[in-house]
Amino acid sequence: MKTVLIEDEKAAVRNLTALLHEVAPGVEIVAVLDSITETVEWFSHYPQPELVFMDIHLADGSAFEIFDRVAITCPVIFTTAYDEYALRAFKVNSIDYLLKPIGEEDIRHALEKFELFRTPAPGMGEMRRLIDALKRATGYKTHFLVPVKGDKLMPVAAEEIRYFYIRCGVVKGVLADGREYVFPQTLDELADCLNPADFFRVNRQYLLARRAVRDIDLWFNGRLSVNLNVPVPERILVSKARVAEFKDWFA
Repeated sequence: MKTVLIEDEKAAVRNLTALLHEVAPGVEIVAVLDSITETVEWFSHYPQPELVFMDIHLADGSAFEIFDRVAITCPVIFTTAYDEYALRAFKVNSIDYLLKPIGEEDIRHALEKFELFRTPAPGMGEMRRLIDALKRATGYKTHFLVPVKGDKLMPVAAEEIRYFYIRCGVVKGVLADGREYVFPQTLDELADCLNPADFFRVNRQYLLARRAVRDIDLWFNGRLSVNLNVPVPERILVSKARVAEFKDWFA
C-alpha cells in the first residue's frame, strides 16, 4: 500500500513510520513531506498514492491550504494535537482524524476504516450517493446578516452575491450592483456553508458564483482565466489542478 506522510516533526515521522510497519508490514512509504509547498510540488508531479497521513499544522501554514492548490483524490487520515478541526477535516477526503500522541490501536482502527473505504459493502455506493444528494438539497445558507457602519446589520441574499474575495486578510462579498460588504467568515467557511452547485472556490483568493461568469479564456500553463459580469480588482485564474473540476462544476 503506497502511502505518503505529510508531517514536519521528525519525531512524529519516526513514530508514525514505526507504527505503520508494526501494524501493516505491507505499507510502502513513498514520500515524507514537511510543508505545504513541498506537498503541492510532489502531488503535481507524481501519481496519487493509495493513502495519505497528514498533519494539520505544518511549518508554512495550515494543511487545508493544500486542497486549494492541488487535487488530492486519495483517502486522507489527519493527525494533529488539536481536536477543533475535525469537522473541517471530514469535508475533504478524510476517513479518520487521529489525535496525538498516536498509538498502535489508533493506527489499527484507522487502517480498518481505510479497508472498508476501499471495499464498500453491497449497496453502500447507492447509500453514499443518496446521502450526498440530501446534503446538497438541504442545509445551505440562503441569506446573511452582514455588519455595516455603526451598529447595523444588512440582510444579503446569497443569490445577490457574485463573488467573494480576500485581500489583506479581509473577506468581502460583491453584489450584482457592485456593492461590497465585509464578511466575518473565512473563504473556507463560506465555501462550506454555500450550495456548491452555485459557488466554486477557483483559487485561494476567490469564491465565484456561477451566475457571475461571463466567459472563460484559456490561459498559460493549462490554467483558465474567468471573466465576470461585474468588475473585479484583478484577473481571476483557475489553478491547473482545479481546471477539470471547474469545468465539471460549470457544465
